[in-house]
Amino acid sequence: MSRIGKLPIAIPSGVTITVGDDAISVAGGKGTLSVAKQPDISVAVADNQIVVTRKDDEAPSKAKHGLQRALLNNAVTGVTKGFEKKLEINGVGFRLSGGGQAIEMALGFSHPVKYQAPAGVQLGVNKMEITVSGIDKQLVGQVAAEIRSLKKPEPYKGKGIKYAGEQILRKSGKAGKK
Repeated sequence: MSRIGKLPIAIPSGVTITVGDDAISVAGGKGTLSVAKQPDISVAVADNQIVVTRKDDEAPSKAKHGLQRALLNNAVTGVTKGFEKKLEINGVGFRLSGGGQAIEMALGFSHPVKYQAPAGVQLGVNKMEITVSGIDKQLVGQVAAEIRSLKKPEPYKGKGIKYAGEQILRKSGKAGKK
C-alpha cells in the first residue's frame, strides 16, 4: 500500500468536494480548483475525509495512487490557505517595480524585462523581493521558475534571481600566476 496514498485527507470547514467521472472539483474560500481523476483510482468522500483507493496492485495503479492523493491534498490546501513562493534579486543596478499581474525588472540587459503573470497568480513586490502567490501549487511553482529563469544566479558573485533561502554554489574565480 502506498504510504502517501493510504492517508485520508481531512476536509476543513467551508470546503466542498464534488467527485465526477473524470474530474474532482474542490471549492473553498479562495476559489475553485479541478483535479483530473486518474484511471484505476477511486475517490470517496465520507465523514469529512477524502479516501483514495486503487482497484488493484499493478504497477501503474500503485504509481498513480499517491499522485492522486497528493494532487487532492494540494487542491484542498490551495483553496483554504493558498501557496506562495518568494524570489530575491541580487545585483548592482538591478531594479524591480510593479505588482499585481505584471512586474518590470532591470536585470543588467539593454532593455527592461517585463513579466505578465497568468490568471490566478498574483505578484507582490517588496524592495528586491518578489512574492508569487495563488491557489494552484503547480502554477505558482511554474511562474516562480519562469521568473527565476530570466536571470539565473551566477556562481561567482551570486548576481541574479534566486529563491528565498536558496544556497548558491560559489566558485573562487581566477587563480593567480606563481
